[in-house]
Amino acid sequence: MIQKKDIVFRSEPTSSDAGAIEDMVARTGFFTLEEVAIARELVDERLQRGLASGYEFVIAEYQGGMVGYTCFGHIAGTDCSYDLYWIAVDPQQQRSGIGSILIEATEREISSRGGGRIYIETSGKSQYVPTQGFYRKCGYVLEATLVDFYRQGDDKLIFVKHVA
Repeated sequence: MIQKKDIVFRSEPTSSDAGAIEDMVARTGFFTLEEVAIARELVDERLQRGLASGYEFVIAEYQGGMVGYTCFGHIAGTDCSYDLYWIAVDPQQQRSGIGSILIEATEREISSRGGGRIYIETSGKSQYVPTQGFYRKCGYVLEATLVDFYRQGDDKLIFVKHVA
């Protein structure tokens, strides 16, 4: 099992990260082709526009390879609310604690920027029940359910957590 002390974090994506993130997100088996493309587009947008893109990253590496990442950003028009757009862990490393370590690192980063509330959206489909449980385990609370948001029978669940 990977130890927290062995993970290196960085916040600046590189051009090689775009393909690595696209591949990792696809290999999880949870996302549509359109969603996988969006994950890559956010990295590309950050690489092209820098901080002006509004997309921030926490990339976790172990022994020189990416094992997970988050993408987040301040919600325009709010004082201290942030969206966690993506969290993904390499399928070979899932259930090793990297997701919890990544979310903690992301919460620290958001808090250091004055963030007070973090919102996470996910699907209400049964395959996402473990994801919902993960968010609850990390202290997130279900704030809202938007029925049939993504498509018929696929609700959007919005979780929130207050951070100091």
